[in-house]
Amino acid sequence: MIFNTEMETLPREKMTELQLARLKETVKRVYERVPFHTKAFNEAGVKPEDIQSIEDIQKLPFMKKTDLRENYPFSLFAVEMKEVARIHGSSGTKGKPTVVGYTKKDLENWAEIVARAICCAGGEPGDIFHNAYGYGLFTGGLGLHNGIEYMGAVAVPVSGGNTPRQITLIEDFKPRGIAATPSYVLNIVEEMKKQGIDPRETSVKYGIFGAEPWSEEMRVQLEYELDIKAVDIYGLSEVMGPGVSIECHEVQDGLHIAEDHFYAEIIDPNTGEVLPYGQEGELVFTSLTKEAFPVVRYRTGDIASLNPEPCKCGRTTMRMSRIKGRVDDMLIIRGVNVFPTEIESVLLTFNQLAPHYQVVIERDGALDRFEVHCELTPAYANQISGNDSSALSPLVKEICHHIKNTLGVSVVLRVQPPNSLTRSEGKAIRVVDNRNKSQAAI
Repeated sequence: MIFNTEMETLPREKMTELQLARLKETVKRVYERVPFHTKAFNEAGVKPEDIQSIEDIQKLPFMKKTDLRENYPFSLFAVEMKEVARIHGSSGTKGKPTVVGYTKKDLENWAEIVARAICCAGGEPGDIFHNAYGYGLFTGGLGLHNGIEYMGAVAVPVSGGNTPRQITLIEDFKPRGIAATPSYVLNIVEEMKKQGIDPRETSVKYGIFGAEPWSEEMRVQLEYELDIKAVDIYGLSEVMGPGVSIECHEVQDGLHIAEDHFYAEIIDPNTGEVLPYGQEGELVFTSLTKEAFPVVRYRTGDIASLNPEPCKCGRTTMRMSRIKGRVDDMLIIRGVNVFPTEIESVLLTFNQLAPHYQVVIERDGALDRFEVHCELTPAYANQISGNDSSALSPLVKEICHHIKNTLGVSVVLRVQPPNSLTRSEGKAIRVVDNRNKSQAAI
């Protein structure tokens, strides 16, 4: 089901015309109303009237997350506070939180965008939808919630945490759709099995998973464990929230961007140069319809690529690849660039391993030592009598060999018993950096 046929199947030429018209309005709005943008445009030597083609967006300066923090809390708002209907933001774990505002029109647009996304995932009006994203300043819970209601489905606002209660509600309410971080859904699956419940026999038919990078191998695991279609959703509060893009359940080959609301670019993270379609780089978004908190060329820090070709599902919107990782969570292991999702992809090819892992970085003299901590599945652990080192040795060697051949790096592998690693009720902590006395987690 395509929720908004007009916009989701608009020919490329017509979409570009619409984007240019809305870009001109956005640039004029921020230049006239937001001192930060006025100053940034002037320093770059560009005026709103200089934007005459969609390619002219490259004349505009970038925005970064540091700009949001330096203008905390409301200096980047483009409307008076009496026009703001809601505020969301980040948790602020790395400094001041980033704060974004929404007018009533922004919230209506957001709900419609998410409604498209849910239908793209296989949702239908009347579906009961189990929403296990966190509610609060985080955009995940409320963002999905409003879209669920907008498209005519039934929202179950369970939020995150309290896994036994999640399972009870899934058993009792029999939802057709579920949304959460993929790592937390695996926790739910694990708890179901402990309770003697077969996760494949629940009512759930499709899952919308995001808020953290996850691999294709993780998708295979989720779809098998729950017997569902699992699609990736993307969004960030600075741009809007969940729904900026999503995979279609029919093809699952790239995330469809709501292009009538967001213009996407891929740049070289080092030079800022715009890269051609298909090439990996840093994802940049410009909002085209936001009133309260417009962003212009916002550098997301996420690594992806773009594909402008129409999809077999019938949608013509630009597709972005699944997020490979973040610019700032890329690991450099003995000179080789590696993302946690690439390690995940290798680990999940071994059915002896559970889908839980962490990369731990330790200081070893003048060098960094990278350890990959992973878990055995309960079935395999029972088969080899726990984690007997002699029985594990061939498996460890095989995994290390596979990581070396696939990624070109050597790592220390720590295979642990089932349920050894800390579980997350939200975003999983995949990298733990112990190089400093004060532990930092990415």
